[in-house]
Amino acid sequence: MAGRKSDFTLPTLDDLFSTQELRDDAKLSKIRDIPLELIDDFPAHPFKVRDDEDMIQLVESVKERGVITPATVRQKEDGRYELISGHRRKRACELAGFEALRCEVVDLDRDAATVLMVESNYQRSQILPSEKAFAYKMRLEAMKRQGQRSDLTLSPVGTKFDRSSEAITEETGDSRNQIHRYIRLTNLVQELLDLVDEGKIYYRENSRMTPVDCSATAENRIKGMIRIRDSVRTLLEMQTEDYPDSDIKAEQEKLNRLYDEFTKKYGLINSRANASAFSQDSSYSLLSALEVLNDNGELERKADLFTKRTIKPHTPVTSVDTASEALAVSMGEKAAVDMAYMCALTGKTEQEIFADLKGVIFLNPLYGYGDSLEPKYLMADEYLSGNVREKLALARKSAELYPEDYTVNVEALEKVQPKDLSASEIFVQLGSTWVPEEIVQQFMFEFLDTPRWAYWNIKVHYSKFTSEWNVEGKSYDRGNVKANSTYGTPRINAYRIIEETLNLKDVRIYDYVEDAEGKKKAVLNKKETAIAQAKQELIKQGFQDWVWSDPARREQLCRIYNERFNSIRPREYDGSHIIFSGMNPEIELREHQRNAVAHILYGGNTLLAHTVGAGKTFEMVAAAMEAKRLGLCTKSLFVVPNHLTEQWAAEFLQLYPSANILVATKKDFEAKNRRRFCGRIATGDYDAIIIGHSQFEKIPMSIERQQMILMQQMDEITEGIADLKRNRGDRFSVKQLEKTKRSLKLKLDKLNDQSRKDDTVTFEELGIDRLFIDESHYYKNLYLYTKMRNVGGIAQTEAMKSSDLFMKCRYLDELTGGRGTVFATGTPISNSMVELYTIQRYLQYATLQKYDLQHFDSWAAMYGETVTAIELTPEGTGYRAKTRFARFNNLPELMAMFKLVADIKTADMLHLPVPEVQYHNIAVKPSEIQKRMVESLGERAERIRGGGVSASVDNMLKVTNDGRKLALDQRMIDPLLPDEDGSKVNACVGEVYRIWSETADQKSAQLLFCDLSTPKSDGSFNVYDDIRKKLIARGIPADEIKFIHEADTEAKKQELFKKVRRGEVRVLIGSTAKMGAGTNVQNKLIASHDLDCPWRPSDLEQRAGRTIRQGNENPVVGLYRYVTEETFDAYLYQLVEGKQKFASQIMTSKSPVRSADDIDETALSYAEIKMLATGNPYIKEKMDLDIQVQKLRLLKSSYLSEIYALEDKIIKYFPQQIAVKTELISALESDLATAQEHPKPTDDRFVGIEVKGAFCSEKAEGGQKIIDACQQMNSPDPITLGTYRGFGLELSFDTMERTYKVKIRGAASRTISLGTDPAGNITRIDNAIEKISDNLEAVKAELEGLEKQFEVAKEEVKKPFSKEQELKEKTDRLNVLNGLLNVDTGAVWGFCLEHIDREAFFGQRFRIAVAEQEILYSFDELTFCSEIASQTVGIQTFHHYTAFNIAAACPAMITRKHH
Repeated sequence: MAGRKSDFTLPTLDDLFSTQELRDDAKLSKIRDIPLELIDDFPAHPFKVRDDEDMIQLVESVKERGVITPATVRQKEDGRYELISGHRRKRACELAGFEALRCEVVDLDRDAATVLMVESNYQRSQILPSEKAFAYKMRLEAMKRQGQRSDLTLSPVGTKFDRSSEAITEETGDSRNQIHRYIRLTNLVQELLDLVDEGKIYYRENSRMTPVDCSATAENRIKGMIRIRDSVRTLLEMQTEDYPDSDIKAEQEKLNRLYDEFTKKYGLINSRANASAFSQDSSYSLLSALEVLNDNGELERKADLFTKRTIKPHTPVTSVDTASEALAVSMGEKAAVDMAYMCALTGKTEQEIFADLKGVIFLNPLYGYGDSLEPKYLMADEYLSGNVREKLALARKSAELYPEDYTVNVEALEKVQPKDLSASEIFVQLGSTWVPEEIVQQFMFEFLDTPRWAYWNIKVHYSKFTSEWNVEGKSYDRGNVKANSTYGTPRINAYRIIEETLNLKDVRIYDYVEDAEGKKKAVLNKKETAIAQAKQELIKQGFQDWVWSDPARREQLCRIYNERFNSIRPREYDGSHIIFSGMNPEIELREHQRNAVAHILYGGNTLLAHTVGAGKTFEMVAAAMEAKRLGLCTKSLFVVPNHLTEQWAAEFLQLYPSANILVATKKDFEAKNRRRFCGRIATGDYDAIIIGHSQFEKIPMSIERQQMILMQQMDEITEGIADLKRNRGDRFSVKQLEKTKRSLKLKLDKLNDQSRKDDTVTFEELGIDRLFIDESHYYKNLYLYTKMRNVGGIAQTEAMKSSDLFMKCRYLDELTGGRGTVFATGTPISNSMVELYTIQRYLQYATLQKYDLQHFDSWAAMYGETVTAIELTPEGTGYRAKTRFARFNNLPELMAMFKLVADIKTADMLHLPVPEVQYHNIAVKPSEIQKRMVESLGERAERIRGGGVSASVDNMLKVTNDGRKLALDQRMIDPLLPDEDGSKVNACVGEVYRIWSETADQKSAQLLFCDLSTPKSDGSFNVYDDIRKKLIARGIPADEIKFIHEADTEAKKQELFKKVRRGEVRVLIGSTAKMGAGTNVQNKLIASHDLDCPWRPSDLEQRAGRTIRQGNENPVVGLYRYVTEETFDAYLYQLVEGKQKFASQIMTSKSPVRSADDIDETALSYAEIKMLATGNPYIKEKMDLDIQVQKLRLLKSSYLSEIYALEDKIIKYFPQQIAVKTELISALESDLATAQEHPKPTDDRFVGIEVKGAFCSEKAEGGQKIIDACQQMNSPDPITLGTYRGFGLELSFDTMERTYKVKIRGAASRTISLGTDPAGNITRIDNAIEKISDNLEAVKAELEGLEKQFEVAKEEVKKPFSKEQELKEKTDRLNVLNGLLNVDTGAVWGFCLEHIDREAFFGQRFRIAVAEQEILYSFDELTFCSEIASQTVGIQTFHHYTAFNIAAACPAMITRKHH
């Protein structure tokens, strides 16, 4: 047979001098008949000898002709023979009854005999896979042993081994990879080997083989695809190992042949029948990628693999010339500065390379420090980024010890230190957790003039454990004017307000009433709350004015802030040196994509915040494959939107054709299949597993880990409760923590319940060490605990999928050291900056902990600024205090920390090849019906605010939604209303038809977005069906107009998308939710139409991103936005664009602004609805002013009450108290003199005591007399007891405390309680006399405090109302607006104009009574609004009002005199 072992050998010396005849005789002398009983089979002979039909024929031949070709044997040391070839001939002789076998005896060692034995059996007609497996293994091992012996060729062992594989390849036709695959079969147990030899189809699940029960045709399909699969894998391996072109071409020819034969019989691999037969195989995605299909599902062409190299072979670099080249190779091959590798590449020493690369790489001061696993050398971009202040401090310490090594580090780090921020640039508020407790305490004492004697009892504490501030002794300083009046109220003092402010809470005052069942119910006292919140604002402002005023304090706080927060320098990643081994050479990643991959490989947890269409999929795929190649991870899990799993698989294999990936289907995560699929993940060596978001949730964390986390949280909460109780924290916080602890306990009990457990494979058991989350914004609702009340933008409900992801992120952080998670989203912030904190919790938890920002309240105090407003509830049934983030501050420092994980790329940064956009805003006039209906919305809002309608019947959310519907089409409110020709639906229909006509040749397509009116199957009116009918009526074929909602399965949706890409469907209508992310139909899109306005800016971005995308064949596209004037439309767009502008301020490559207003998602307010209902912008201003003026008047009323109370104190309380204290001091001074005249002896002598007229010289005797006197009392009234040390004594019985008491009388008096010990009672009297000096000092301090408070009160009472000017300006403006808007006040001014002599009154001043305060107005200030009013309101209007009901109906009232 071709390729047999060559007979050519070098002649020996004997051969050269002998004849052919002699040589033939010598050979014949080695052939002899050997008894069968002396011949042993070859040890571990791999080829089976079967008694089959072939054997029967051979037996007949042997009987007839004998053994023609001798068997080959070698003689063993014991004289017996070992059969090398001829096992079937030997068996035939046995069956034929022969006693001997004709054999050639050869002189070979065991290895040479093995090689000959295997070679001689290649010509068999039938060889089983298991026989080939053991034969190849035996031969290769024998040849390897031969190569290790010294011989004349002196070839290296490895070369000989390769040559031996090549020799077998030539002889058998099997490729080297196939040979090695066969050899792998030898590791199987015998049962599995038997299955392989049977040739039946089995499905391997983990280590279990299950026979496939299918028809003969299906079996043939599967066998055909297995052959194609094996050929594809062989071809991919050959490309990866860089085989010669000739070998690859031969394998491609084989693949083409196998494919053509298969498709001729069974159709395309992607056909339904073949998919059904083979889809369970994990390599089906690979096979389906062999066919490039057109949008009709027909074969367009074979994949490039059939004709081209699709894998860039990895050619290891073995030598370079310079240290710089060596560094680039080391980063590409090792993902680190591997000095030993670089030395091998260059031939230089480590010292020489380090000297060449000084400034490019740095010696790491942490290398070899303690148990640290830090690398010895770091790249400059890594070393000179991160917390550079910490690094500089460490480098300086190291440079002191080793200046020659680390001086260069210090110099480089000094150059990259962030510029110190000054006080004016740093935002600090009362509650910022980085401000030391003592500074907050100092502010409180100074701001409130806390008396010094109270310092010991009033303390400020901060607990890092709970992120809770506590003011101890809040009620101690009772007489402080500033604490109880200026900055406090009768209901809450300033110390309590400061504590609430420190905890970022808005102050609220509640009254408690009993409900029908007798239970206490808290009701918000709006008036007291408004006053207290105004005091809170004064305290906040006071802190702002105070905090930076002292130079020493300013320097201290600036230093703390700069060292802790202004210390991070984000790293710039360079991916230019990354090799991307195995990637499709036809695809070239862009620079930003390579850099993003570098970020993932070198930077740990990463957020790819790249704009829509920036190529995030390829970035993640390339990062996963490179990380595995470099040994940075072993198995990656991709979690993608459910409908994109197959698309992801196709793109994965497009970039890395040889990748071994596993793709989940819906069936895989059905309850019966989930364990099996998870088992495949756990046991398979996959490069990547791709599953859907909802499937990811179904893979649980282990019970043990969940228990551990819950126990940890419970321990933290227990410690927090203890901490609060230690510091006498408020009951609300303790109750909150105890409630949280109880819910955790319930969860823990549920986990400990073994009855419902199944044996599901857990997330930890999958072996996943790298997690990629696509469209990560779906996980933004992560629950967080906060002390703040009702804050907009904070998720107060627990989304289980988010909590589940958070737990898995924490596990991967532990496993990988914070390098295991990658998020990708085009819209990282959609509603509020709070979402940024959520991302940091997922990806930067350790960093937040390092900076003490892991608690949301600490983070919010650092970066957020909240405002609280009393506003109408969405149901309209009452008021609520709504806190929201007004602004975010210190943004550069926040973003510097965020950019440690975030790789931000916006459209303006990337300059992607997308079409140019032309924006068209099409405004239409409202119909008369729409105008009236908008007015009716205002009336509904009025009724809701007035409490005239139940919240279940109507509320502000319903009004807002109806307003949006009305703006879309009036028939949305009532289908019986007429179809207005000028409506925006009809305007849109006109535009769509025009564009459809103009682009008929190109078959361009259009998208229509409408979130409000989706198609219904019940025949009721909806905008979708209305548009379709009108377009068909104009001439557009019905099959060219489709609704996204009609594609109710993934297969149908993909089919629909194909039709849009081909131009068969030219108008596609859908909602943002169904037609947003994952809708890749951009090829022919010429226009996108927004029929209504979505709530979120991210929705607008997703809508536009469908059209403005790479791959659109149109150079210019149009975005059409339709607005109905005088409705909610324009205002809603304005709101959403405001939010979008905010997000773009933050998500930028440039340094962000230091502060920015936040965004929030809400229903429209009452004022906004009234403004839109009337079409008058003054309405909203008037209504906002109404609230502000009302609040200011309330504050003024409170101010006047405080002033009156202070005046009373100045006139009565303080003079009386000062007189009392002065008199008491005089008395105490007199008593102190008496005590000093009659001192207590320093030794044990007793000065004597007179009791009941009798003098006692002994202490015990005197004490007993006192007890006797007590026993003789028959009334509780005071009686004279006697005298002691110059003081009179008076005895009485306290019926409340049930004790006898002695009053020690002097100029002042003091009382002690008596006990049962006679001598002890004398000691008690002595102690009271000795304390007179202490009492004197305490009273003097109290007098000093009173005199100081007296002066403070006199100063405070002179202060005017701080917001007087603001109240005047806003009241004036409100009056003007009332006139302009022709409200009731306008009628009053109209009457004035007609009935007052202008000449007489012009320039005069007259009074208007405004909410109990009379304010002077000049006539000319009111002229304008009067004239407006007089033109529109008749005199009759005024006559209907009495002075009383004008006062009730109007904010302003002309006095009865003017009436």
